[in-house]
Amino acid sequence: MAHVFARLNGVKFEAIKQKLAEDAAEHAENGMYLEQIWRNFDNSDEVVFLFRVNDLNHCKELMKKRHSEALRNDPNAKLPELTFLDEPQA
Repeated sequence: MAHVFARLNGVKFEAIKQKLAEDAAEHAENGMYLEQIWRNFDNSDEVVFLFRVNDLNHCKELMKKRHSEALRNDPNAKLPELTFLDEPQA
């Protein structure tokens, strides 16, 4: 099962939680399902969250495109650091 782990700094937990809820339908259309969201206990301005994804390659390309667009519109946009995770096949 593939996942994407995201870390976002300099943000408020409630704002990110609300944004992820607003974007849930669009995420689902792209095979991305939010499984968990956390606030860093030691740094309240850091939020981490985990998506389960159907197609890791599709998700990776989509995120690359979306982040490029966001930076084009706002070079100072706060974007999450993404880690793409996959279970090795036995």
